[in-house]
Amino acid sequence: MTMSTHTAVAVLRSEWVKARSVRAVHGSLTAVFAVTVAVSVLFSATIGQSEVDDLDGEPLFSAFYALNFGQIAAIAFGATALSSEFAGGALRVSLSAVPRRGLFYASKMAVLGTAALIVGEAAGFVSFLLGQLFMGEFAIGLGDPGALRAVLGSGVYLALMALFAAGLTALLRSAVAVMSILVPFILIVSFVVGDVSAGVADFLPDRAGQAILHETPTGSLGPWSGLAVTAAWTAAALLAGWWAIRTRDI
Repeated sequence: MTMSTHTAVAVLRSEWVKARSVRAVHGSLTAVFAVTVAVSVLFSATIGQSEVDDLDGEPLFSAFYALNFGQIAAIAFGATALSSEFAGGALRVSLSAVPRRGLFYASKMAVLGTAALIVGEAAGFVSFLLGQLFMGEFAIGLGDPGALRAVLGSGVYLALMALFAAGLTALLRSAVAVMSILVPFILIVSFVVGDVSAGVADFLPDRAGQAILHETPTGSLGPWSGLAVTAAWTAAALLAGWWAIRTRDI
């Protein structure tokens, strides 16, 4: 193992320890799983069957209703994980230990993205399987058309939203600012734009990524191309965050 590789592994390990030890970061990551599973079970056990019985309903997409709440937890995780570096001069300490800002930023994002992906995939599988236990004759399985793709894609989507928030937090240096922008955008603005111009809404980060949850998306994007659009938004946010970390005085 070369010295540079050894250094990268050490930095990754350090970022993993920080992610586990900061209570707010660890708590928000746990919430991604807990919220997604809890809402999925509650939704399926109460109104799930009546939603599917609606002629306009889509059983597969309805199975991932909880992702509307899980993505908020994912955004909180990404924002909190970065904002903790700007509290009490923590970033100055981090960069003193790892002067190579590119290595520091890439390692932090790699750890956050990997953690969000693992928890997101677990949340997707568990919430889908538990939720279908309450669906009776309307239950669908992983072998149904689009189901396995949607389950796998849901975890990727949650990880992308976490990284999207993390990149913006690196740029704005405030989890509160990022949450104040993204949460209303996802809960309100995205739907308003969708009502006014569906074609434009298809390319918004949340609406595009959620195409993966449909058996047959009706918009201009397919399941994987929609997820690719969300990935492009995330990449832009990460690049903006990297620019801020690289050029700003700490």
